[in-house]
Amino acid sequence: MAIKISWPRLLAAAIAYLVIAQVVYMLGIFADIAYYMDPAYSAVWSKLMMPSAGPPPIEFTMASMAFQFIAGLLFTVVYAVVRPSVPGKGWKNKGLMYGFLVFLIAGIPFTLTLVLLINLPYALLLSWMLQGLFVYLLAGLAAARILK
Repeated sequence: MAIKISWPRLLAAAIAYLVIAQVVYMLGIFADIAYYMDPAYSAVWSKLMMPSAGPPPIEFTMASMAFQFIAGLLFTVVYAVVRPSVPGKGWKNKGLMYGFLVFLIAGIPFTLTLVLLINLPYALLLSWMLQGLFVYLLAGLAAARILK
């Protein structure tokens, strides 16, 4: 079975992912700001994110947006391929199910890996995991709506 992909729609869905991710993660920063400002964790943050004290530079924001666009492109390409197999009737149910399935195979394992590898508070890791869940669910809805 050949899969027909509309590249303009695919790009639109990737941009939707980017916007959703930026909004959710920015709100997450406000909720988790105490962790980012805590000197005990200053060695954990990349030099791109925190080259010095204070907010991240514009280069970090631009890199973050580029990475989210790439993630959105991968997210939507995979949705376009597996869409017929995603359970649910209608774009809303399919989108939520796809987002939840991605969370199960990406969000939870990523969080468990972080627990093993990086010395950060569990509350921050849980916050990041929940932010990822929201991104995947909302982006699943957007991809399903745009690519229907």
